[in-house]
Amino acid sequence: MTTPLPPFPPKGGFIGAVNESSRALRQRAGIEINHKKIKLLLTSGYFTSTYARLRESHGMAMPLKFPSLLAELNLLSILSLLNFGSGYRVPLHVATGRGAFDNIRALVLGLYISSSTGTGEGNYLSATGMRDIKEHTIADLMGVTDALHVEHAHESVPAVTVGELGGPIWELVKLLTQALNETGTVLVNSGYPDLGSFVLEALNEGDKLKNSAESVNHECDVILERFVRAIPAFRDMAVVNGQPVYCFKKALLAIHAIALRFGSAESLSEIPIPRTSELPVFVDNVIPSILVHLGIINLEDSTPSLGLRDLFPRGQDDSTIRALLSEVPAAPPADTRTTKDQEVPKEGPVLTSVQAFALRAAAIDASQAIIATARDLNANEESYILKQITLPELDAWLWSAAKDRPDWRNLERFVLRDTVYF
Repeated sequence: MTTPLPPFPPKGGFIGAVNESSRALRQRAGIEINHKKIKLLLTSGYFTSTYARLRESHGMAMPLKFPSLLAELNLLSILSLLNFGSGYRVPLHVATGRGAFDNIRALVLGLYISSSTGTGEGNYLSATGMRDIKEHTIADLMGVTDALHVEHAHESVPAVTVGELGGPIWELVKLLTQALNETGTVLVNSGYPDLGSFVLEALNEGDKLKNSAESVNHECDVILERFVRAIPAFRDMAVVNGQPVYCFKKALLAIHAIALRFGSAESLSEIPIPRTSELPVFVDNVIPSILVHLGIINLEDSTPSLGLRDLFPRGQDDSTIRALLSEVPAAPPADTRTTKDQEVPKEGPVLTSVQAFALRAAAIDASQAIIATARDLNANEESYILKQITLPELDAWLWSAAKDRPDWRNLERFVLRDTVYF
């Protein structure tokens, strides 16, 4: 069931609304944060030995040579727009041998390679190309055309099997096409040649406030508001049991990915670089699930009507959590199996939209608590890592750690389908 959309946050209050609404929903849902488990994480061998390596591994960089910075910004913006499909991880593994994000990266790479150098319908990266692209093109570029049909017995001839379009992969292809068509329509109607041009205008608008007396987040708030108000696929918000909640995962990650990619050459770049160190985490299904497995998010006393208590396996006691947090080699040996040979991951608990928003809100608030605890610990331990930790880097560490070693990869992530938010 689709959750209703709340009003937009007030002007200048988009980032604040993410933090405040998440805390309010977590508390209303009876979801607790375990501060002892936070300390266990921050002082663990795994965290301290891998934080520097994994803290910027969002995986958004593309191995391509671009004709201009604007062309690269456009592709990075489209990758951010299409960065969803986590609920289709298992069927995608079956169909392609790759997870959700790797499939989206492959799709965006295909869009780039297949697009002409001009504009119009031959260029899928232009506004008109995005508006007009069809499902069959998306399926071809993803390499999933053989997984788009479901079979069933003929209505009047039981011995005959009939195939028709359907199934989870077809559902994802339709969502991807819808996100591109919808965004392309907005861009064309507003006079933008491509998504990158719209994003650059928003960055410039935010950059005007960089030297103001406002907080670091003020410039990002302006950019975030432009993204969310204009592009439906960025409106990651809902009303949950009468409580508005705002997550804005893809829009926030887009801003941070731009800062990471272009920030190292700021003096030479025509792309304004927003300061993103205080952005909320970019919450999907991975981070809440990992925080539940680590005991940081405690669902035992959550509101019964939400049905969250028994979603994940019980028994994550201190010894189990300590095993997950034990130190591992800095560079684990590469998996020599081919992509197709790798084991299909186990499907996690399937959630409703309401349950997913509640868990994601809890993860946003728990991440704030992790940062606060790190600063308290640093006052006594003078740890360089604890002193420098930021929310975007914590996000990157949690997301990357979930794929960094076999025992973490085997941890169940919750599943929500039919969403373009994550």
